[in-house]
Amino acid sequence: MSHPLFDRHRKTLESATAAIRNRTYWSAYPEVPSGKIYGETAKQDGLAAFKARLGQPFELDQPGSIGRVGDEASPFGLSLGVNYPKADPDALLHAAGAALPDWRDAGIEARTGICLEILHRLNQRSFEIANAVMHTTGQAFMMAFQAGGPHAQDRGLEALAYAYEEMSRTPEQVTWQKQVGKEEFVTLNKKFRLIPRGIGLVIGCSTFPTWNGYPGIFASLATGNAVVVKPHPGAILPLAITVEIAREVLKENDLDPNLVTLVADTVDAPITKDLVIRPEIKIIDYTGGSAFGDWIENNARQAVVFTEKAGVNSMILDSVDNLKPVSGNLAFSLSLYSGQMCTTPQNIFIPKDGIRVGGEQKSFDEVAQAIVGAVDWFLGDAKRAAEVLGGIQNEATTGRIAQAAAQGGRVLRQSEPVRNEAFPEARVHSPLILQVESGQKDLYMREMFGPIVYIVATENTEQSIKLAAQTAREHGAITCGIYSTDEDVLAAAEEAISDAGVPLSCNLTGQIFVNQSAAFSDFHVSGANPAGNATLCDAAFVANRFRVVQSRAPVTVEASSTA
Repeated sequence: MSHPLFDRHRKTLESATAAIRNRTYWSAYPEVPSGKIYGETAKQDGLAAFKARLGQPFELDQPGSIGRVGDEASPFGLSLGVNYPKADPDALLHAAGAALPDWRDAGIEARTGICLEILHRLNQRSFEIANAVMHTTGQAFMMAFQAGGPHAQDRGLEALAYAYEEMSRTPEQVTWQKQVGKEEFVTLNKKFRLIPRGIGLVIGCSTFPTWNGYPGIFASLATGNAVVVKPHPGAILPLAITVEIAREVLKENDLDPNLVTLVADTVDAPITKDLVIRPEIKIIDYTGGSAFGDWIENNARQAVVFTEKAGVNSMILDSVDNLKPVSGNLAFSLSLYSGQMCTTPQNIFIPKDGIRVGGEQKSFDEVAQAIVGAVDWFLGDAKRAAEVLGGIQNEATTGRIAQAAAQGGRVLRQSEPVRNEAFPEARVHSPLILQVESGQKDLYMREMFGPIVYIVATENTEQSIKLAAQTAREHGAITCGIYSTDEDVLAAAEEAISDAGVPLSCNLTGQIFVNQSAAFSDFHVSGANPAGNATLCDAAFVANRFRVVQSRAPVTVEASSTA
């Protein structure tokens, strides 16, 4: 018998599984924050719910609470003052382990239906979550709503759909018969059970806590595992709300809510390293910097590890029909969320002799200044600049801007503080743009997270492609883009960049940008270079979270004159 929640959300699941097979556009959760979609008072209700959290203890009724913890600060200058249960890992992991058998035995459809209901509830709370994302990450509201709400929920649903597909490949029971002699057959009854690995640990990042966190949460939960959510200490609230909702749905369905728990900590007293090597932790999902991601991959020997780490993303300019739409598209990509996206371009490779624009040769300086001018124009409107740039999540990023300017390169555009009229205390900086030579690899062939851009003068487009591919192979990359009117150049770039394990975007203009990654269609992170070992999402992201164990017994041994 199907679970009622599975039946309720069956159409959503069927549409999701069809979308991942076809890779065409589809979304389950509307990205427009409209009252006509979410309810006329949804925006006000969500803001009120967020404000009610401020200055208050966040209660989760988890086992093993040994005090309170939390010191989040909004990049927009708002005081959050929320504190969370401080967990005793021994008690919490024991409770999570004790919850596993019933969840495992609930079956595929029950687990899938409950996960679909959690996603549905998260979607209903998108405005509250958007405010939480905004004031922990520094994303402007529209981006926080879309990326932190519906887009994150789509990514969670995508992982869930993959998990359902992989779990459903094997039947629960079959009758197996083999002829073992001329008139002799053996018949076995074979049963196949899906066995989860155990407890999964999801380590959140500070910039996209839900977008990067939901795939691991729902992939592990759907496949029968418990999930311990460990947010970044600067962005706890969005994932705490997520854990709260998940626990409510589990309780309502007579399941142990300790299947989903929260472990919060602070920068001064981190707990992640201790959790990573706990023998109870069998799955780890990590998003964050490369150094710690490498440490996890090398030290968490008891767990299956999925990482999305840092990368150095490149753009290659070879030739264009019209420079204005190209520079405008780049200006948005470079400015969006102040370069704090894992998909933001850092290096722009341009031949030192310039590029062809229409029927005319434009010099390197003309092309570089066109990019600088487009950024200046784009950010010239204060309201638009505030909405696009958002806020700098971590003060260390502000320091990195000054560091980059001092270490070398010709400054083409200074990074400057930008005033946000709605939040005068917001930490906002426009992009720094530096010109460097191709030989200055120590400057540009490293990740400089934040609004920092290097325009690299190369010998020719061939060298530009080689340097972009080398950067990806040695330091990782999550995106790469090229502008060229030459089909042979595009083909050469696609081959070289694909071999380096990087998705390539060609000649993007208008309202589609290299930063964007669409659920159900785009594979985010290839797992084929140092930027990460996993993809969001594919079958490999879910299939290793469970194992199939069989039992078999004879039914009968028959003699027959026919085969």
